[in-house]
Amino acid sequence: MLVKIDTRQKFHVITLNSTDLSANMTAELSNSLTPLLQNDVKNIVFKLTNLQTIDEAAGESLVRLQQHFYENNASLVFCELTQPVESFLDEKDLLELMNTTPTESEAWDIVQMEEIERELFSEDEEENPGPV
Repeated sequence: MLVKIDTRQKFHVITLNSTDLSANMTAELSNSLTPLLQNDVKNIVFKLTNLQTIDEAAGESLVRLQQHFYENNASLVFCELTQPVESFLDEKDLLELMNTTPTESEAWDIVQMEEIERELFSEDEEENPGPV
């Protein structure tokens, strides 16, 4: 699978350089991205600018991958979806389950806001632990 990875201070920008995405490709993608959860920089902005077709199983895999990242206190935001892909995901009721933005810049903003939220919740839990 051809991807371009650009690492920033708080996240990786991963650009898919393929025009189609199938379920077996998302399995490979998941295997490549999941280890990033062990790094200091574990958030991902996933650019789908070049993607023209996606199958339903691949869309479902992306939803599961995003959920896995959130369960591990990391963000995964999809950006720059093409109209055919956005329409297909919407038609399959997957789009509403995905964190998507029109631009890469907006995706960065989402990642940074979620990082701040996690830090605030973490501090709040340290200051106000639940009942013992």
